[in-house]
Amino acid sequence: MKLAPILTSVALVGFLTVWDAPLKVINPLLVQASAAQEMTLTQKLDLLTKSKDKIGSGDQLRRFFYGDLEPIGIQVGGAGHVVNLYNKANDITFSYCAHYDVIVAIKKGKVPKFEPSEVK
Repeated sequence: MKLAPILTSVALVGFLTVWDAPLKVINPLLVQASAAQEMTLTQKLDLLTKSKDKIGSGDQLRRFFYGDLEPIGIQVGGAGHVVNLYNKANDITFSYCAHYDVIVAIKKGKVPKFEPSEVK
């Protein structure tokens, strides 16, 4: 019986196990990213609502609903125009300003056009 393949496998598993722990200490964003994946829908919406109108809230939107957003309308607002993005799985519409990467409005249901006062 050859011992080299077994030792190689054990060494690789050990290396990956040892590498993962210090990496999380060095880069805490990895821990935050894994925590974001475990958030409930209510927690995600609360966080997006709190960060609404703040630069970077669009990044949170893409992180939470990656691949699940469907553009359903464009309207005047934000820094010129905003795009209304619908999440079919959760029946929520977000109004997004790409110029500043911010969410300007959030509403339950499919909303093709927000009130002008909501997206200014």
